[in-house]
Amino acid sequence: MKTDRRLIHASENGDRWWLRRADGAEVAILHEPNASSGGRTSETPVGAFLRAGAGGPEHRALLDLIGTLVDQPPAAPPAPAPEPGAAAAEPTPGEGLS
Repeated sequence: MKTDRRLIHASENGDRWWLRRADGAEVAILHEPNASSGGRTSETPVGAFLRAGAGGPEHRALLDLIGTLVDQPPAAPPAPAPEPGAAAAEPTPGEGLS
């Protein structure tokens, strides 16, 4: 199973929050507490994470990351595929004659 993750925030005390997605899985926030806290790694769906404590630096970092999605120009839509049997580059006989 492939898992992708992106660091969204690292606190001064060593805690880290990652945006994570595994094949076919819901996007979630993976929290890795610092080693000295003895805490366990936890995973929370993005919606629940934002509802649970909006206002923390890790929440702001996620919202800033989401905001970058609208800062970028949209991708150009793909060119339509030619109809089956249509000659894509061939002009129609008589086309362009004046």
